[in-house]
Amino acid sequence: MVQTLLQRLDASLKKEGLAPGTRKAQAWLVQKTKSLKPSRQALMKDREQQRNKTIVGRMYHFFYDPKLKETLPYYDRFPLVIPIKRYSDGFLGLNLHYLPPKRRVRLLNKLSAYLTNDEYDEKTRFRLSYSILQRATNLPEFEPCLKRYLYLHVESRFLEIPAEEWDIACLLPTEQFAKKSKDFVQRASVESI
Repeated sequence: MVQTLLQRLDASLKKEGLAPGTRKAQAWLVQKTKSLKPSRQALMKDREQQRNKTIVGRMYHFFYDPKLKETLPYYDRFPLVIPIKRYSDGFLGLNLHYLPPKRRVRLLNKLSAYLTNDEYDEKTRFRLSYSILQRATNLPEFEPCLKRYLYLHVESRFLEIPAEEWDIACLLPTEQFAKKSKDFVQRASVESI
């Protein structure tokens, strides 16, 4: 049986002697993510996890400068993306930063039904496509996250997030929105669902 992200978080809370959903559990989770808040530059120094290209279904951080940034109302300069389709000039992916942390966890939990295995190891990836996401009536959260990225506008190598760290990565406040605040973007995304 696939152990979902929520089950893994619950197990971590139980180790700490905390009941899920309580104020103490929420405070512990907030403190845990704050203590794990590395800088974007520090994250990108992990040469062992850097890649020259993405693999569909894995998770990546990278620096990005959009082609149409002048016309976009806002954009993320340091996306956390699960690529779902490759093109010759880029890829289509889900940037989790467009959702507040709770919604990211909820989306990842739902997406766990599309994993290749339940080991959360180097072979684990999401089996996703745009048509799967469109047909899944329980996945409306994907819509504000769906973004197209062009290789010519990627300003770094791709930092691959190991599957066993996806839950932590989705909670880290590493987003770097331009033109609007993180709170504005995430609130607008939730309202559009």
